[in-house]
Amino acid sequence: MNLSRRSLIAAAAVSFGGALGALFTGAATASAPARGHGPLVPDPAGLLDLPAGFTYRVLSRAGDPLRSGEGTVPGNFDGMAAFDAGLGRVRLVRNHENRTTASRRVPPVEGLTYDPEALGGCTLLELDPDGRVTAERVALAGTAVNCAGGRTPWNTWLSCEETEDRAGTAGYARDHGYVFEVDPADPLRSGAVPLTAMGRFAHEAVAVDPYRGVVYETEDAFTEPFGLFYRFLPARPLGGLGSLRAGGELEALRVPGLANLAVVDEPGAEFPVEWVPVPDPSASGTPIRLQDFGPGGITHAQKLEGCYWGDGGVHFVSSYSRTREGSPADHHGQVWFYDPLRARLRLDVVFGPSADVELPGDSPDNICLAPDGGLMVCEDGGGAQYVFGVTPGGEVYPMARNAADTGKPGAPEWSEFAGVTFSPDARTMYVNAYAPGTTFAVTGPWQ
Repeated sequence: MNLSRRSLIAAAAVSFGGALGALFTGAATASAPARGHGPLVPDPAGLLDLPAGFTYRVLSRAGDPLRSGEGTVPGNFDGMAAFDAGLGRVRLVRNHENRTTASRRVPPVEGLTYDPEALGGCTLLELDPDGRVTAERVALAGTAVNCAGGRTPWNTWLSCEETEDRAGTAGYARDHGYVFEVDPADPLRSGAVPLTAMGRFAHEAVAVDPYRGVVYETEDAFTEPFGLFYRFLPARPLGGLGSLRAGGELEALRVPGLANLAVVDEPGAEFPVEWVPVPDPSASGTPIRLQDFGPGGITHAQKLEGCYWGDGGVHFVSSYSRTREGSPADHHGQVWFYDPLRARLRLDVVFGPSADVELPGDSPDNICLAPDGGLMVCEDGGGAQYVFGVTPGGEVYPMARNAADTGKPGAPEWSEFAGVTFSPDARTMYVNAYAPGTTFAVTGPWQ
């Protein structure tokens, strides 16, 4: 994408609002003055361009043999998290956003497979203290369209299915649209158990309140009826591995008098909220977003995606909104912040619209905290793709770029970056290329 073509209507310098706003002002184009770690240096191998002093290692590629002997590495690399395995070792849990058309499925493994007809799931990589892969195996199989997710305070991974297909549709043998817990230390301990009380819908991401155990969930619905923002109140909050299976209450966000978040265009605007019980979390007859929430209805938003905990609350993103697709207003992205202590919702950032920008595809996707206290942001678009750094002061700099625009013979036709995360010691950045599926480890003079 050409970031200089985007225009920012307004941004509030609260939380990371100013930093996210800067991402869209053009400061992150390849020709911008050097910030962060300096300009990117073209990679002679034509894979990953990085600043001087940084190097990468390819950890895993789709189609290579799994070291476990369970088959080949599946494709469509998406959300990912890194976990401390002790003695300098690291475990990476990686999602595979496979639909029924996927050419490389997650191999079914006994004790880890939910639906043998579904092709998605997670794989697990184990790295030694030198960053070398010592093991790679299936951690969850038989799930569908595993997009993003989130880590728990007890160091497990919640993998989200971004679909609501039922058994008998698309060839599936079981219902889909659930969250699954994955134990990176021993996947067989977590198995392949859907957390049904957390709802059946097109999940995108989750964030867990580390103090109260409440789980916040986004619904990625890009066509009408648009998605909802949820909270799950566990019966056993912060109870550790398997505790979310004990059930709980699922509720959806209602902003009184506001049917759709897209119409809000003033950064800093705050609203009191209500949490309304979901009538049928299993969506046995009607999708949740179409259910009757009683007088006052419920609040919708198009394309709810990223969701992460910070600053004592939960940040979540509406990637875009389009009137031509049925939304009541146009924008090129909103960043919201929910304060659970005050029960208030605040709009931190709104982008666009601008007539010279085509969406979707160019907007930021996965986000993680960087060692300097800023952010790393994955680009999801066409052509050359970037991982951008955003300093705590709001300056944007290119951190990594694929080589799709180099013209080098044999250079891959990359799609977006995804799953950016850091090692527990903050010395290595891990990031995926969605397709062709590739996991990189980036080392260098992190600050």
